[in-house]
Amino acid sequence: MLIHEKGPFVRGSILLISFLVLFCVLLTPVMRDEKGNHLTGLQYADNVFNELSKGSSYFIPSVREHVKTVEKVNVKVTVTMKKAELAETAVQVLTKAGMTASADGAKVSYEGNLAAMLNAATTDADSLYHNDAATVSARYDGTHALKAAAAWWYVLSPSIKELQKQRLIAEAQVVDQVLRRAVEPGNNFYSVEPVKVSDHIWLMSGMLIFYVIYTLWYGFAIFELFEGVGLAMTKSKVKQEG
Repeated sequence: MLIHEKGPFVRGSILLISFLVLFCVLLTPVMRDEKGNHLTGLQYADNVFNELSKGSSYFIPSVREHVKTVEKVNVKVTVTMKKAELAETAVQVLTKAGMTASADGAKVSYEGNLAAMLNAATTDADSLYHNDAATVSARYDGTHALKAAAAWWYVLSPSIKELQKQRLIAEAQVVDQVLRRAVEPGNNFYSVEPVKVSDHIWLMSGMLIFYVIYTLWYGFAIFELFEGVGLAMTKSKVKQEG
């Protein structure tokens, strides 16, 4: 017969079936968020960790300190944007920042004070981080806030390499700081409410403990089932020579 040890097989079956039942429950929209929307257990957990991540990803003050180091730097840069359809929007945001800018297809050229440009990008990122898209949109005559943020990203990203070619290494590093620690968090976490880990320490701890227990639950189920069908690992006997 397939079953060699009935006890372990029964225990393993119970563990695996209960594991799958709970997994189905986690895929059912039985939970609600702060706005009353129905969420599955997985979506709820994803939202919680996104909120906690956003709460620990506010770097705007330190970014502004980095930008101060290039207040007296003027630049003249031409970049090729990966998304040509955003070239005109890039010119729009650059012009609002006080730069002289123009577009020729996917190529965008701009000239002016580097700090003024980076401060404008940081201010937009700060607004998006606080879920204030209306303010960003108003700055650019109704242009969608996320489109403006995308334009910043696609014009600043290739600017790093162009500045490095001009031997403006320190300046390129400041642009990189603005991109990674201001523009990206503001855009990626838009619409997510920031939450501090210290305010939800019990919830986070409970979810992590559940994750560990749930993983072990599955592991023990498989272990017991394998032992029940005779696939348990045992120490091999040492062959003695006569």
